[in-house]
Amino acid sequence: MQTGSGLFVGNIKGTKEKPFIIAREELLNGDVLRIGYEDEPWHGKSRVRRFVPKKGRLFLKSLSKKRPAQGTPVFLTDRRAKTLEKMLTALEGELNTISKQRVDASNFSARLPQRTRKRYLAFELKVYRKIGNKKLRGRTGIWLPIKNPARIPGSLVSKLWWWLPPVIWPEDETKIKGVVDFVLKKGGRNFVLNTPWQIAFFTGVKGLNLWAGPFCNIANPLAVGSLVSLGFNGVIVSPELGREDYLLLPKYCPLPVGIVTAGNWPLCVSRALAENMKTGQSFTSPKGEQAWVRQYGSDYWMFPNWELDIRAKQDLLQQADYSLWVHLIEPLPRGVKLKKRPGLWNWDINLL
Repeated sequence: MQTGSGLFVGNIKGTKEKPFIIAREELLNGDVLRIGYEDEPWHGKSRVRRFVPKKGRLFLKSLSKKRPAQGTPVFLTDRRAKTLEKMLTALEGELNTISKQRVDASNFSARLPQRTRKRYLAFELKVYRKIGNKKLRGRTGIWLPIKNPARIPGSLVSKLWWWLPPVIWPEDETKIKGVVDFVLKKGGRNFVLNTPWQIAFFTGVKGLNLWAGPFCNIANPLAVGSLVSLGFNGVIVSPELGREDYLLLPKYCPLPVGIVTAGNWPLCVSRALAENMKTGQSFTSPKGEQAWVRQYGSDYWMFPNWELDIRAKQDLLQQADYSLWVHLIEPLPRGVKLKKRPGLWNWDINLL
């Protein structure tokens, strides 16, 4: 979460005369540490003179003329110790013991996958952050994780399309897996995965309808062919393609194809947030563009105050054989007003 360059290893503790850190990482003799940020009066460097184990105490000397304040962050910025050289030499020795294998020239040639001639009935899917007391009409999706999945009626679980987040950090994986298992146990069968590896959550489970979501950034039929081999049943293409690519892609796709036609598409999804930025509030860029940030799980989603909207192209897309129209719906923070402007995104801009 720190914004400084280098690896964060601890905060300043102790007194002004004897500042120290409790090392979050193992430190080696010769490591270079950076104290604080450049605009702080105590900013400076300090070299580690002895081995410090993880959670060990390291006293810092001769940092600068002014002693650092309590809580000042310390970063590991350089490692040129003899200990590291020995480690690398040992690894190089291990590498030399591994027998070399002959690698012949590749004879791979790209071939477009065979498309099935089956046509699919088109339908719309509205995706929400929470259901609440909404009267649901048609097919509905909901983002994971949700706070109380047990409150959703069992009869609804099997009908909903459960959307997995585009980023699942290692510390959140167990939680997400628990929610997925709960939904499966209650009869959930429709899932949208926003990273291909998430299919590992469903290993050994049969009879599911698994789609690759728009955050998988699918942009060509060869990628769709790979998804077939992983066990996907459909694909929602990247919403950042141009007209030509959109209309050509389904022609060679071996899976049914969906597309985001309307809704709030994020400018970015990030794990870090600027210190002076608050979630749920509108902010304005130097160019006068407004946006807002929401936190979902460990990530911050930044949205512009205008929607993606290519619904006017829906007939053309249906002729190209798209069968799923996705509408992403975000709860607007107070004070945020959506700007009325074309939401064609890259429709008129072809990829280079």
